[in-house]
Amino acid sequence: MEMPVNQFKRAIASGKTPIGAWLMSGAPSTAEALGSVGFDFLVVDMEHTPIDTPQMIGILQAIAGTPAQAIVRPPWNDMVMVKRAMDAGAQTLLFPFVQNADEAKRAVASTRYPPDGVRGVAGTHRGSRYGTIPNYLKRANEEACVIVQIETLPAFDQLASIAAVPGVDSIFIGPGDLSASMGFIGDIGNAAVQDKLKEGAQACKRLGKPSGIIGMSPDMAGKFIEYGFSWVAVGSDMGYVVSRGQEYLAKMRGSAPAAPAKSQSAY
Repeated sequence: MEMPVNQFKRAIASGKTPIGAWLMSGAPSTAEALGSVGFDFLVVDMEHTPIDTPQMIGILQAIAGTPAQAIVRPPWNDMVMVKRAMDAGAQTLLFPFVQNADEAKRAVASTRYPPDGVRGVAGTHRGSRYGTIPNYLKRANEEACVIVQIETLPAFDQLASIAAVPGVDSIFIGPGDLSASMGFIGDIGNAAVQDKLKEGAQACKRLGKPSGIIGMSPDMAGKFIEYGFSWVAVGSDMGYVVSRGQEYLAKMRGSAPAAPAKSQSAY
């Protein structure tokens, strides 16, 4: 069996603009459905959800049967969590709350086998297709894709040094946390926040580093592409469910006849 090729890593390096979505529900069927829709990537979020390693494996298996590429966001920049995710088959990792170049270096090292890093070596796991990929230990480092998440003003100030770390393939700017760091929590649309996001996208472009972001609507995601972001997620599985449910419920309540007064009731 051949080494799985990391198509997402190749896409962002080639200048394409992948469009994806976030996975929050922890349901393999939802991941499979969104992958079948045609999204280029799906982010398995283990930071802000109760998704654990066994659930992640099921989700990765579901995504594998679709055209989408999986990105796994571990709960923290922790070598043990990363080792388990990669042994489970993850090739692209999104590291939350990276504040400086040293933390970025630690993230890269956790995805690499020695001598390039500190990833522990095991012979039989899902990542190596249970040992059936003969050159896995030599090729795994090449196919690993590291995305580091910038989500505070102090980290934003370190953007150039973080982007310069060898092995960092992309920068992700978290709009929600960045807006909170700027004093505008819950107000991503604030003009100052939007200016900062645009500044980040343009800085990454000057540094030759692909940048990613999430927008909660097609309009906002489209604006982020105009700013210069290289890859964009638009909404999440749970967001789609809630917003569509609210839309349908509002329409039904708006068209339903008013409840009869008690005096008019047959009972």
